[in-house]
Amino acid sequence: MNFNRVLIPVGCIVLTVAAWRSYQWPGVALVGSGIVMWILLHFTRMLTVLKRATDRPVGSVASAVMLNAKLKKGVNLMHVIAMTRSLGVLQSDHEAQPEIFRWTDNGDSHVTCTFSSGKLTEWVLHRPE
Repeated sequence: MNFNRVLIPVGCIVLTVAAWRSYQWPGVALVGSGIVMWILLHFTRMLTVLKRATDRPVGSVASAVMLNAKLKKGVNLMHVIAMTRSLGVLQSDHEAQPEIFRWTDNGDSHVTCTFSSGKLTEWVLHRPE
């Protein structure tokens, strides 16, 4: 179970209730402003990552070997797109789980990444002979 889907909304509600009990409406306004700022920071990061990805061809990476060395289990797709500065080529069916993406470098080496629920579960490096 993904606890972030539960803990973040519950945390926001707890903060709002605590702010109400301590400072009434000014406290709620302060917590609401903080929550909106947090959402805007994540939205801005997503747009920045996607803007950088538009400058490269889909599925390209500078070095597949370096990408393979930097990958870690559990990172999300947005983090991998930020590392490669490119959208991956979708290898699985659209909207199917798990999602499989591939990034290829100029030497035809490629990394195939498998994402389950948006989190990296496994990856394979293929280098031509």
